[in-house]
Amino acid sequence: MRKQTDEWATPGSPRGPESAPRQGLPTRELPMRDGRSRAPFRTRLFAMLLLFAVIPSVVVTLVWAGAAQRMLSRFSARSAWERIAVSGESAFRSLDRSTLTPAQRAAIEQHETELRESAQLARRFDFVAGRSMRLVIVGALVLVALVAVGASRVAGHLSRQLSRPLDELVGWTGLIRQGRVLPDYGEREGAPEFEVLRSGMRTMARELAAGRQRALEAERAEAFRESARRFAHELKNPLTPIRFAVDRLRRASPPELSDTVEVLAEEAARLESMAKSFAQFGRLPDGPPAEVDMAELVTRVARSTVPERLTLDLHCDEDLPLVTGYHEPLVRAVTNVLLNAVDACGNTGTIRVHVLAATLGDEPAVGVDIGDTGPGIPADTLPRIFDPYVTTKPGGTGLGLAIAAQTVRAHNGHIFAESTVGQGTTMSLRIPVHGIA
Repeated sequence: MRKQTDEWATPGSPRGPESAPRQGLPTRELPMRDGRSRAPFRTRLFAMLLLFAVIPSVVVTLVWAGAAQRMLSRFSARSAWERIAVSGESAFRSLDRSTLTPAQRAAIEQHETELRESAQLARRFDFVAGRSMRLVIVGALVLVALVAVGASRVAGHLSRQLSRPLDELVGWTGLIRQGRVLPDYGEREGAPEFEVLRSGMRTMARELAAGRQRALEAERAEAFRESARRFAHELKNPLTPIRFAVDRLRRASPPELSDTVEVLAEEAARLESMAKSFAQFGRLPDGPPAEVDMAELVTRVARSTVPERLTLDLHCDEDLPLVTGYHEPLVRAVTNVLLNAVDACGNTGTIRVHVLAATLGDEPAVGVDIGDTGPGIPADTLPRIFDPYVTTKPGGTGLGLAIAAQTVRAHNGHIFAESTVGQGTTMSLRIPVHGIA
């Protein structure tokens, strides 16, 4: 049995009966339960459609030919007319010996003539009927042949229209299983329902890919959090005796060592701040959620975080709904985003803060947009700014935006950034009103 090889066709490949399989569509013969190979689906479909067309045609033709033969034999009167002719000749011979009037004899002769003509016509009819039956059989065979040819063309067309899209969709299941991208072509052949299936499979593939990506991100984030928790724990252990030692050095050290002691104190404070950041990133928001007024929260945090050297442009929409969430983690998230904006502006610039009503999917949400007039973020760095340990600031931990993103996602929200190099960056937070069930 001939097997079709796994080939990949380009979108412009021919679509004739002998054309190669489409891209992403490996074709193969399927094994049967007893270990034998089954014919390709297109061959089996073609054979079934052809048999469904030819077998009824042959049966109907044979029945029709047999019925026609029986009807002709019934209408045939050759044997009856021959018997009538024999009996009529016997009767005429009997009448010849009888005494008849001229009128009677003329009538008998006329009847004899008509009887002979009728018998001759019956013999001619039988002759023509026998030859006609052969023509009928030949015509039936020609008709069956024409039906078979037409059926083969129709069956071939239908098998192509059905088997190719089905083989394509079967190939797509393998691509989805492997996590590969489905080919995105334009108008394809087949019934419109196949295009609906293609669209549904593309949607399913995108959702599965998004689900896999979310699972990978969740696993990666959990690994980062576990590392951060361990690091924070190990870092906090020596910090307490270091602080005590620095305090003793401040009291007992001579004046010439005061600068050195202050350096130790600053570094200890920096390590303590780093440990605090790692500890915050290492745990998710917990505890009972409460209703949070995001407008009041953002206003308070912005006025306390943005220094006087920068211009604060703060605007809050009216009648904003309360958000069900964790107050302190939301404060830390907004604070971290604002601190990033302040660092981006440097000594001068404007911080724009807008609290607005928004939607996230079909759910109502509250949005917080925080923009700056800093140098902006390069395009190659922008997709990674919410990843842990990614920072462009000297001495930074790269956890500020990661903690903000973690807090927003814990509220089933969304955070994203838009930036133009040389003009500034805008961070957008979207917190669902009922993000925490």
